[in-house]
Amino acid sequence: MTLFFYACVSLDGYLADKNHGLQWLHQIGSIEETSYAAFYDQMDILLMGKKTYDAIKNVEDLASFYGQTKNIVFTHQKGLTHPLFEFVSADILTFVSQLPKDKNTWIVGGNTLVKPLLDAQRIDKIHLQIAPVLLGAGIPLFTQKEGVQQFTLLETKQYGQFAELVLEKLTRPEQENDASVKKI
Repeated sequence: MTLFFYACVSLDGYLADKNHGLQWLHQIGSIEETSYAAFYDQMDILLMGKKTYDAIKNVEDLASFYGQTKNIVFTHQKGLTHPLFEFVSADILTFVSQLPKDKNTWIVGGNTLVKPLLDAQRIDKIHLQIAPVLLGAGIPLFTQKEGVQQFTLLETKQYGQFAELVLEKLTRPEQENDASVKKI
């Protein structure tokens, strides 16, 4: 299984404004100007948190965005139903460890799921689009534990006003365990 994170952030690293809004993003460009369609075509499973689900659940023609994948929403709220989504209350790390090994899985949305996966060094590839806007405050993308995690830059692309970085987790041992690094 390859675990992907695909997102867009402001220049100052925010996924959303301080009110969880994305209006700034929609003012800069559209999904058609990005790599979304090609990326989504590679995915088998989508995992998202309840806040992300709440932000997208009323999108017109939702099936065109999420119709070809198995879509799982992590929530503690009981009684939710939607024909395109399955709702679970589970630990993200345990859940991910039980996914089929031959499936591409996309972590959709924000920090609630991304943070523990980054802390456990489970995210394999990141597609990070950067929008040319400074928000000054908002919902930050990265809030994982202190510690260095290295990724390899595979490619950069420009889609309209968006710059995209495609990164892959560095597969060599961490520096602390690397025999070539002199210990102090």
